[in-house]
Amino acid sequence: MESADLARHAGQWLRVPGPDSDVVLSTRIRLARNVEGYAFPGRIASATRRELETQLRSWIESAALADAVRYCNLLALDDLTRQVLAERHLVSRELVNGDGDRGVSFAASEFVSIMTNEEDHVRIQVIRSGQSLDEAMRHAVEVDRKLEGHIPYAWSEQYGYLTTCPTNVGTGLRISVMMHVPALVLMEQMDKVYQAASKVGLTVRGFYGEGTKAIGDVIQISNQQTLGRSEVKILETLGNIVPKIVEYERGVRTHLVNEKRMVLEDRVWRSMGTLRYARKLSSEETLNLLSAVRLGVNLQLLPNLSVGEVNELFVTTQPAHLQAQEGKRLEPEERDVARATLLREWFRPESN
Repeated sequence: MESADLARHAGQWLRVPGPDSDVVLSTRIRLARNVEGYAFPGRIASATRRELETQLRSWIESAALADAVRYCNLLALDDLTRQVLAERHLVSRELVNGDGDRGVSFAASEFVSIMTNEEDHVRIQVIRSGQSLDEAMRHAVEVDRKLEGHIPYAWSEQYGYLTTCPTNVGTGLRISVMMHVPALVLMEQMDKVYQAASKVGLTVRGFYGEGTKAIGDVIQISNQQTLGRSEVKILETLGNIVPKIVEYERGVRTHLVNEKRMVLEDRVWRSMGTLRYARKLSSEETLNLLSAVRLGVNLQLLPNLSVGEVNELFVTTQPAHLQAQEGKRLEPEERDVARATLLREWFRPESN
């Protein structure tokens, strides 16, 4: 697989608009499954793991999913390509940094990916644009049922689906809604989000999930455990909290437009100026600048840009994507120069 081919554009879920996509970037459903009769990935023998990886690939291909998938064994990929997959949210950091035979099968649209031999034997992932809880869940269930026709899942009448981590036992369902909340961050009102989430047993994470910072004013709202909770209840919980956070963010945006317009315009245009003329930009600084620009686009301050275009830059300016586009390894300072060059070209005044 050529990482340069992937690195030129973001996945379709990030490029196209969805419900409430001014605030909600994406909805992700993950289902954790294991294979009956095999030890969990962390305890399985290398030879058995290799045998299972081959079998899992065969089962996935036999399932004839509606979205045709391509398979990659991560052992056969160089580190740069693995990092590109992680930056695109196609695989987890755990899969990238894992040992032994492990793989991913994903659709060209990148709406669906299936990780194999990660923390669990099978991790089904569906990502949809915007606030698409019901649509993403329907798609994930469809994929799961097709795979279940071929893969003998580990299941307990008492506990449900058996998983490596006890917090996933039961439904094996993890839902994450990625949200862009620059107004709440700017006005120091993120406590509203943390309080609302914690009251209903949800957690708030950063751009790349667990253990990462909320750079670019992007957060992920996720459920923490599944044992004893039905899929319907988990969906209902997220379905209640996400609209509230959308309402909070939009309310503060309106306040900025009406009461603090100069603060807002200065943030947006200062960010545009830096993107147009800077000679070196780090990943974190770039995401924070793009966040302000995305806010400006959504508030009609930058009418010549689209949200989808800005969304795409959130991914294509990441370190591995830059190196894949350049076709070579770059030192950190070289990446910062290449990133600034790319963004100057993209945001040059005659283009926008």
